[in-house]
This record gives sequence, structure tokens and C-alpha cells, in this order.
Amino acid sequence: MLEWVLLVVLGCVAAIFGSIVGLGGGIIIVPALLLLGPALIGEPIDHATAVGTSLAVLIVTALASTLTYTKRGIVDYRSGWLFAMTSGPAAIAGSALTGQLQGAAFQLSFGVFMLLMAALLIARDYMKPAVKEWPVKRELTDASGVTHRYSYAMMPALAIGLGVGLISGLFGIGGGSLFVPLMVLLFRFPPHVATATSMFVILISAILGSGMHLALGEIDLWLVLALVPGAWIGGKLGASIASRMSGKGLLWLLRVTLLVLAGRLIWQGIAEL
Repeated sequence: MLEWVLLVVLGCVAAIFGSIVGLGGGIIIVPALLLLGPALIGEPIDHATAVGTSLAVLIVTALASTLTYTKRGIVDYRSGWLFAMTSGPAAIAGSALTGQLQGAAFQLSFGVFMLLMAALLIARDYMKPAVKEWPVKRELTDASGVTHRYSYAMMPALAIGLGVGLISGLFGIGGGSLFVPLMVLLFRFPPHVATATSMFVILISAILGSGMHLALGEIDLWLVLALVPGAWIGGKLGASIASRMSGKGLLWLLRVTLLVLAGRLIWQGIAEL
């Protein structure tokens, strides 16, 4: 019973973080399952199952967040479908590659990736959006009547979607840690529109990527059932919190958490070489 409570709490906490900053929550769930498997289910969880399970739970988190953001009118579905054209197929390819990485290699690569994401989350506070005007102009009026204007180019947008989808399927995370900063800094998306649109693209990628993991037998359905209630609640709470506060305190907590988890995974990966 205690294990189920811990899994529900894990799903909720991961989803809150993921919704606030557009990460999707997987960047918390995957390392937690890898490091706490024996405590949660009594035995270690292999990396492919952790990734597949996280991606399946991510569907719920992304859906809950997207529905909440849609009510506020800040999901740019037209741009989101463009990003999803490449992120979806790439998520399938990434999912197929996960099992090819050995345990130590996966832990090292995922740990290094988390270090880079923590650095990016810190650096983005000091980076300014590009002043370039891109050919595709977008205008979005949210539920409060505020109109937002920004622009992008087709090929860079498709390339970003490709990279985000590949990472999403490979590591079982949303990819928003890359997606949101690039949308804000490169294309000048308003941060809250970038976060909301990111969650929609993550939803598409998670559905396609988890389908591949399911076909490969890399999803623990019991773990998914335990994590889903918390993920649904956390996804809605996170989107609601994001609409009421800057989230800077939680963002710093996330940065520190990523650094700690990354250090632990890298150390464990080196020890298993």
C-alpha cells in the first residue's frame, strides 16, 4: 500500500514540475524509477521499462495540462501540429533505440543530458530572445483578450521538432526542456504560450513513442496505473500554478533536483562500467 502512495506522490510531483516549465515530468519520473525501483516495487527497474512507463504516464500529464491551457486560450495548435510533424515520427525512432543502450551507457548519457538541461534552465534567465523576424507570422489572442505576436521559419521549426521527438522517445521525457527555451529565444514565443504549446506537442510525441515502447514490451502497466492518478492531478495543478505565478522558486528547486539526480546517475553509470 505504501508503495502505491509513493508512486502516486511521484506522479503528482513530477507532473507539477513538468507542467509549470513545459518539461512533461519524465525527467523526474525516469531517474526516480531507476534509482528507487527496489524501494517502490521491491526490485530494480531496467532503463527501457522506466523510459516506456514514463512516456505512457506522460500522455496523461500532457493531456491534463493541454486541456487546462486550452481553456486559457494559449495553446497555438497550428504551430503545435507543425512541430509534431517531425517530433511524432522521431519519438517512435527514439523509442526503438532505447533498448539498444546498455544500462551503464544509458545512465551516463541520461545523466549528462540532465546536467545540460539544468545548465540550460539556469542560462535561459540570462539569455535574450532573438530580434530576427521570421517569414511565418503568428498571432494568438488568449481567453483574456490579450493578443500575442511572434514568428518562425518552417525548416528550423521542423528541425527542432525532430530533435525534441528523438530525445522524448529515447529518454522518456517530454523534451520541453529543449523545446520551450528554443521557442522563446529563437522565435520569441511568449513564455506561457511556448509552455502550453509544448505540452500539446509532447502529448502527440508521448502517444506515438509509448506505442512503440508498448510494442516492444517496455511498459509496466501496473506502474502506469499507480502513477497516472498523481500525474493527472499534478498536470492540472501545475498548469493552474503556472497561470498564477512566475514559478521561479519551483524552477530553482527543479534545477537543484536535476543536478542531484544527474550526479547520482553519472556516478552509478561509471560504477557499472
